[in-house]
Amino acid sequence: RFDIYRKVPKDLTQPTITGAVISITCVAFMLLLFTSELLHFLSGQVVSELFVDNPTDSTERIPVYIRINLPRLKCDFVGLDIQDDMGRHEVGFVENTVKTPLGVEGCLFEANFLINRVPGNFHVSTHSADDQPDQIDFAHVIEEVRFGSKINNPDVPGNFNPLHGRTKIDGNTLESHDYVMKVVPTIYEETSGTQLTSYQYTYAYRSYISFGHGGRVVPAIWFRYDLTPITVKYHVKRPPIYTFITTVCAIVGGTFTVAGIVDSFVFTAQEMIKKLEIGKQH
Repeated sequence: RFDIYRKVPKDLTQPTITGAVISITCVAFMLLLFTSELLHFLSGQVVSELFVDNPTDSTERIPVYIRINLPRLKCDFVGLDIQDDMGRHEVGFVENTVKTPLGVEGCLFEANFLINRVPGNFHVSTHSADDQPDQIDFAHVIEEVRFGSKINNPDVPGNFNPLHGRTKIDGNTLESHDYVMKVVPTIYEETSGTQLTSYQYTYAYRSYISFGHGGRVVPAIWFRYDLTPITVKYHVKRPPIYTFITTVCAIVGGTFTVAGIVDSFVFTAQEMIKKLEIGKQH
């Protein structure tokens, strides 16, 4: 009495080829939707949240990586200088720097270094060279300027290397290049629980020719940075398990219902056609 799924004896049912085709199509469609929903549930969705942090904590340093192509300046003259508001002033920073000659006159400059979490700048210049070149041309192509860890997940939004591909090779040979950057601390929490700390940034550019009491100031490529007090956190969020179960039930029930309607319609149409053909014969 309590069985709402009562069974119909097989000898009272009529299998058809059309019903078999609809059944196979129905099962394949359900498997496709189930697989898609399962992958969506397992992969989750990257969501973000904002909170206020203290970016001026001097106990922590930020790793920086730069890679710049200088097509008109020899590697012998290229160096890195670092300054900040805590009094740091290093000219000719050489640790973890690589200079690769490009042709006869060019240089590919790479450097890994640490900066304090306070406003400051680092600049590529010829200040540390023993002999200055006759002509200093800081035409450049920026391949990468990155703060913090590299996040390889393409689903994570943000501008972690907006200077990639930035090209300035048609300017005056006497001019300096100034990139003013607003740096936003960013945390990415992986599904395993591991947290990566990186930094997004935006930039504004200007070029200029500087003059001092002694005449023209030696040009350079400046990267001036300041950190915002807002931290962005990205993490993967999965829907609760009951929503996945509800969706699967909707897929199965809805597909079966629609397939049943289609099968009934096709079967009824076939029966009507058969009756019309029999009526014409008589």
